Amino acid sequence: MRPQAPDAELRGILARIDQTRLQATVQKLTTFGTRHTLSSQTDPNRGIGAARDWILGQMQDIAATSQGRMTVQAQSFVQPVSSRIPTPTVITNLIATLTGAASPNRVYVVSGHYDSRVSDVMNFTSDAPGADDDASGVAAVLEMARVMATHQPKATIVFAAVAGEEQGLYGAAHMAAQFKAAGTDVQGMFTNDIVGSSRADDGTRDPHALRLFSEGVPTSETPQQTAVRQAVGSEADSPSRQLARFVTDVANSADMTVHVIYRRDRYLRGGDHIPFLQQGFPACRFTEPHENFAHQHQDTRVENGVQFGDLIEFVEFDYVRRVARVNAAAMWSLANGPGTPKNALLLDAQLGNTTTLTWDASAEADLAGYEVVWREATEPDWTHGVPAGNVTSFTVNLAKDNVFFGVRAIDKAGRRSPVAFPTPSP
Repeated sequence: MRPQAPDAELRGILARIDQTRLQATVQKLTTFGTRHTLSSQTDPNRGIGAARDWILGQMQDIAATSQGRMTVQAQSFVQPVSSRIPTPTVITNLIATLTGAASPNRVYVVSGHYDSRVSDVMNFTSDAPGADDDASGVAAVLEMARVMATHQPKATIVFAAVAGEEQGLYGAAHMAAQFKAAGTDVQGMFTNDIVGSSRADDGTRDPHALRLFSEGVPTSETPQQTAVRQAVGSEADSPSRQLARFVTDVANSADMTVHVIYRRDRYLRGGDHIPFLQQGFPACRFTEPHENFAHQHQDTRVENGVQFGDLIEFVEFDYVRRVARVNAAAMWSLANGPGTPKNALLLDAQLGNTTTLTWDASAEADLAGYEVVWREATEPDWTHGVPAGNVTSFTVNLAKDNVFFGVRAIDKAGRRSPVAFPTPSP
């Protein structure tokens, strides 16, 4: 099982991701004073409204280069009163959609949140530059959109800058609910939240490491589905885990080691991938290897010669560039490869030392066939595979009791889909 090598088009995309542009975006976002969700939406220079309008303008300029392939939407809604929303508040997501040419109904989403905060989550007047959390993620999203706008993916890619994250993941929750209500086939979502620095609290750096949080038992599963998962031992084989494994397979050209964390998110906190998980979509969170808690969510001040606050001085733009390259490798590989096989089943009605898998046929024109993969129960990733051909059923001369199986699609260029983990046949 070898990593999937990037093709010439992907190599060109990765080469065009520009560190200077990433820095300029973060710098601009820190100039709005605060981007708190409850801050002014009408002041042209300060507050979340000014940041919203600037990001929207950037997306519109990018879309103008796409020959009509990319459209831009300001997705606004009124969030009712909640624990961190004292009055009904308009929240706006900025969404740039690059429509796929061959499979436009298959969708992949990448996001960052543009709201910011200080230590007091209800303080919407103090300066909150939000350079790392999360201007860095928004910069990566905008730069990917800029580079990919002049290309034509097979499936659809959505680039989103969402608000309301610090008050309760409201922007992402609305976007995910809209996708669900529309019946959108979201086959993968990544949020980039706090991706600007490799430095820990003690100053040590890990500049070529990136964490990818990925849940096991799906948030959206019913108790009955979870009971089946536990019975067959597949707690580490959720769709989100397969999405994370796919990233490690295709991101080898981005000069970064992706450390998959088998957890939904960090202790005590959560990111914008969680509302997508709640809607049943595969989703993961990218974040830096060590969070510097001396600066994150802190008021802008100096104490004993030490600066506090989420300031641009603490962002490493060569690091942000590598993060953007990991994301771009994953998003482009997903959108240009085949979709994940649907309704994969493992036939378990009879005892035996062979294993039969079935799945639905793909309708994609450039499909070459499928590959059945497996691994030992103690292995974290797929280690073996065998071509199955362009079929919807395949039998392997291995006992289903001893290893974990999966199936993935392969197109005529050799690009792979994420693995579909089969459920026991009903």
